Order: sequence, then C-alpha cells, then structure tokens
Amino acid sequence: MQRQNPRDGSKPPRTLQPVGTPGIAGPFQPCLATLIGLTWAVAALFTGNQAFGCAACGCSLGTDGPTGLQVTPGWRLDLQFDYINQDQLRHGSGTITPDQVAALNSASTGTVQEVEHQTINRYTTLGLTYAPDTRWSFKLLVPIIDRSHSTYGPATSPVTSGQLSSATVTGLGDVKFLASYLGLLPDQSLGIQFGVKLPTGNYGGQNGGNGPVVGRNPVSFGPGGNSGGMLLDTSLQAGTGSTDLILGGHYFRPVSENLNAYVTVQFQAAVKERLNQSGSDFRPGNQENLSLGLRYESDPRVVPQFQVNLVHKGPDQGALADTEDTAGTVAYLSPGVNVNFMSGLQTFAFVQLPVVSNLAGYQLFPRWTASVGVAYHF
Repeated sequence: MQRQNPRDGSKPPRTLQPVGTPGIAGPFQPCLATLIGLTWAVAALFTGNQAFGCAACGCSLGTDGPTGLQVTPGWRLDLQFDYINQDQLRHGSGTITPDQVAALNSASTGTVQEVEHQTINRYTTLGLTYAPDTRWSFKLLVPIIDRSHSTYGPATSPVTSGQLSSATVTGLGDVKFLASYLGLLPDQSLGIQFGVKLPTGNYGGQNGGNGPVVGRNPVSFGPGGNSGGMLLDTSLQAGTGSTDLILGGHYFRPVSENLNAYVTVQFQAAVKERLNQSGSDFRPGNQENLSLGLRYESDPRVVPQFQVNLVHKGPDQGALADTEDTAGTVAYLSPGVNVNFMSGLQTFAFVQLPVVSNLAGYQLFPRWTASVGVAYHF
C-alpha cells in the first residue's frame, strides 16, 4: 500500500560484539581474526535504526566469491536465481505478530501503520562479463523480477483474511554495469569495483497518496481487502526510478594449501531520481554490503564455501517513501558449494541464514534465502 511518511524515526546505535576465530590455525590466524573483527566493527557502525530495508529486499550474497575473484580473459555468461520469502514480521531484533502491529492503529490518536502479510521475491539475473586481460573485467547484470506481495493495510486488531490485498510485480528490474580492476598489487589479490545502476525497471507512486499517478507503469493492488485498487509501495515496484553509483572492492588471500579467504565490500547510493517533484519524490536509501568468505579447494571439482554477509540499508526518503519501515542491518551466515562439471562450466548453490538483525519500524523478513547459479567461460 502506498504510504507517506516523511519522518526518520532514529534509534540509538546498537553495538555488535566481535567474534573469535575458532578452528583456524597457523600464521594466517591473526590476519583472519583482524578481518572478522573489522567486518563486525563496520557492521556496528552501520547498525541503528538504519537496518536492512526488507521492503526492497535483495540478495546480499557476495556473488563474486562463489565463482572466484581471479579474472580469466575472455567472456563469461552467468545466470543466477535468488529466492527470498519474507513471511515473518519483525521489529528491532525480534518478531512481532500482525495483531500486535494492528493494535497500534487508533482513530483517536490518528496512528496509521500498515500491517504487511508476505512478500515472495524471485530474482533471475543474467550476467555477461568481458575481461580483456587478467586485470580488467566489465560486467552487465540484467535482473528479471517476480514478486508477490500481500498486506492487511491499515488494519485494526484482530486482522482477518478478508482484509488482505495482493499485488504481483513481474518484468525487467534495474540493470547494472560494473567494472573491476585487479592490478593494485603484483599478485592481483586486491581489486576495486565501480559501476552504475540504471532506472530500467518500471517505477512510481501516487502524488500526495491520492493524487495523480507518477512514474512509469507502477503496479496496483487487485480488488478486495483494505488496499484494493491502491498503488503498491514505491519501494516494491520493479525499479526505483533512480540512477545509482556503485563503489566496491575485494581482497583474496590463501590461508593454506587448500583454503582461501576473501573479503568483498560494496556501496550503492542514488545520485539522480526521476521521482523528484514535491509531493511525489522518492529516493532509495543508501546500501552497504560486506562479505567475508572461505573457499576449501582440496578437490577442484567440488569447492565448499562459507560466507558471513553483512548488509546495511538506510531509510528511503521522500513523500512516496515509507521512511520508518525501510531501513536496518542484517548479518547472515551463508554455507554453499561450487561444482565444476567441465572446463569453463561451474555452478554454485548457497543458503543464507539470518543470525543478527536490527530493523527499523515493522518489516517483513525472511527466515532463510537461497541462491543458485551457473557460469560459463568462453
């Protein structure tokens, strides 16, 4: 349901405690401990009311790690599928029931809080990479969105199935173009990344909440329920209507003969918005991703992997933004495996399990997410 909320409900920062590094021995242990400590320190800086914006939920997996950070000259074709079922309402670091959220709504106080039910995201992303040599690579990412969302709207307790409204979003999302450079160190273990996200997906909202529709082909709820016929939230449309700059980096280092470690970091921020008029403006919140990964390469055909993924998203801004319910920080543990079937062809599969979350407002959250992919070098 399209809502207006210009306020930024700030909360005091919440500090995450560093973790140790049991089970890792040898000369690399101090370095790995430092990397993990730095990871959690960065997460602590990002934590507060600005947590993971699940209204614009996306895959947080460090996807360069599964297929390797080293560049092979030539072309590579990638296909990745991500499944994210947001079926649990959360507030702060705990769960909350729909009736508890609905109980906040009161005609006497004028409180209006949407009570969301479920969002199922299915992302299919086609990637095309060209590397002229072992230092440079250029990647095009084309996402296809399949999202179903249901909400009770501004319901009062107790909520009932008759209050539910549903909407489905399908089609092209926002395309990304990324360039990576691995020549910062002689062994090419340290690289930088920069790129742009373009407003190719449909986007939009409703001016003033009940005025004319703005944007490009925004999706509405179907008939029925408390939100029947209204526009879907701007943050849940296929695109954001913004041009974003992307900056990042990655570091790769052997731990032992068969064990490799890597760190990837990425920052994304909107620099130009098409929804920029008074009463109908929207800017997605900045997002930071940090991943720490290990690859065990005793058998080059089957490579078990493990990642710690940290995601922070600031609140969306503007009259079309749900400012209070689109921010937060989440940490995931992500076990997975890479399988090399033959020369040039590899696949991977990961499951993400959230272990720490601090969400602003009242947000739908996944209990787990899954990612599978295939890459072909030619």
